[in-house]
Amino acid sequence: MEDIAGSAWAKPVPDGLEREQRLVREAIAMVASGAAPRVTVASLRYSRALIDPSSRLALEAGVRVRTIWRKDGRGADLAVEPIEE
Repeated sequence: MEDIAGSAWAKPVPDGLEREQRLVREAIAMVASGAAPRVTVASLRYSRALIDPSSRLALEAGVRVRTIWRKDGRGADLAVEPIEE
């Protein structure tokens, strides 16, 4: 699989956001490679900043990202899963 770090996250970012970007990229790679049927990355502090770029990266890798909004309104978890046909 090609490197999915791509231009979607090319700007300098805070350490916490960078760590969460890495977690999401790794989850996308796990599902895209078939190593896991679904991965949920939970308790993301920067979930709003991650939704669009992670969705684009996931589609490029042949999977998708579902947003699971928390009831307390303090962000979301991101679930990576195969695209059902």
